[in-house]
Amino acid sequence: MDLGLQDKIVVVAGSSGGIGLAIADCFLSEGARVHISARNKDKLEDACQSLRDQYGDDRVLPYCGDLSEPPAINEALDQCNDHFGSIDAVVANIGSGKGTTGWDLKTDDWNSMIKTNLVGGMLLASSAVPYLKGRDNPSITFISSIAGCQAIPAPIPYSAAKAALQMAAKNLSRQLGADDIRVNTVAPGNVLFAGGTWDQKIKQDPGQVKSYIETEVPLGRFAEPQEIADSVVFLASRRARFITGTLLTVDGGQTR
Repeated sequence: MDLGLQDKIVVVAGSSGGIGLAIADCFLSEGARVHISARNKDKLEDACQSLRDQYGDDRVLPYCGDLSEPPAINEALDQCNDHFGSIDAVVANIGSGKGTTGWDLKTDDWNSMIKTNLVGGMLLASSAVPYLKGRDNPSITFISSIAGCQAIPAPIPYSAAKAALQMAAKNLSRQLGADDIRVNTVAPGNVLFAGGTWDQKIKQDPGQVKSYIETEVPLGRFAEPQEIADSVVFLASRRARFITGTLLTVDGGQTR
């Protein structure tokens, strides 16, 4: 199936590992040119070299910085636009589930989670709109979580921020429809990759993790990062050009 992504310019935030790196790789495999970013310079350089070895130096552009902060957002978008000549799609893979659990939460617990998981992604999206206007099939895709869809064992501020992100994306899709900019959200379930949250949990208590996955996930397994990436790339493609404002859960049937 031709997804119509040949030579499209895609910004993928948070793309030095895990889901973000898989998304960048998937876009590249479809012929796109990709701007990747991360806060950790060493991880970013390793990811960039790996992608360039496979797809060529001219198709991958790295940026080291925090794409939830306005100065870095503006610098990264300008860098991508200046280097590649345009921007066709943005993937806001911004957020973290690491935070205080339980109910005894402080103001900082809420502020940090909301800033990282809601405000950062929305700032990136709104800053990208001027670059996307007038492009052929422009799109914004947010990476959320099933923690924003139902109550699961995750920090309350994280769940609340992801739920808010999903509604913000829905609202944004209605406001940008007149400019033909599509806005969608992907909510992954449990994704296993080296160094990720579930990788750490398995090392701590493999039996408990196995029981949880077998009980809660009808397909009985973790998702692979590539399976999340496939969904993101499809939503950015011409095959999805009448899909906007949707929330696609990729969770093996876990949400009820």
